Amino acid sequence: MNSAQRIFEAIVTTRHADGGIHTVPLGFRHEGDAVVLSPFRPSTTLDNILRDRHAVLNLVDDVRIFAGCLTGRHDWPTEEARDIPGRRLAGALAHMELRLDRVEDDPVRPRLICLQVHAETHAPFRGFNRAQAAVIEACILASRLGLLAEDKIRSEIAYLAFAIVKTAGPEELEAWGWVVGRIEDHFRLMAPGGSA
Repeated sequence: MNSAQRIFEAIVTTRHADGGIHTVPLGFRHEGDAVVLSPFRPSTTLDNILRDRHAVLNLVDDVRIFAGCLTGRHDWPTEEARDIPGRRLAGALAHMELRLDRVEDDPVRPRLICLQVHAETHAPFRGFNRAQAAVIEACILASRLGLLAEDKIRSEIAYLAFAIVKTAGPEELEAWGWVVGRIEDHFRLMAPGGSA
């Protein structure tokens, strides 16, 4: 697999028109000197980047941020970016400040080709344990609830749960509970007679 096909997971922060910060997990690719973001339509992140032409890519090891963003917990501490209008996560191990260079439009997933304006490392990355990786995979499943069959999601969650049982600490357990709760709520609402 060449490097252009490898997808890395990060937290992207963008600015709303009113200056508020939007925080979302999003995969990205490196293509030469560019960073490529491909959010699905419709997307607040897409709208914000197209309007503002900037974003911050935050590399984190606290998987509660991934899980929290997918389950309505968006209020994570931020700090001003250095060279672009926007904010980075205060807890990021590293961040990249991006400027939109061009758009390769697509009706489903446009490609946003971004150039790095500034990058900074704030703390060492000590690696993910298996539970952290399982939470990130569960977050990806939770972001595709309308796209994947229920039995596929349930079988994947059951497999990922083994890593949670074996290697999770308190933060991973909290994040896992948020994501599994969101998945269960979704299937409850989709069941015949389901309600909020």
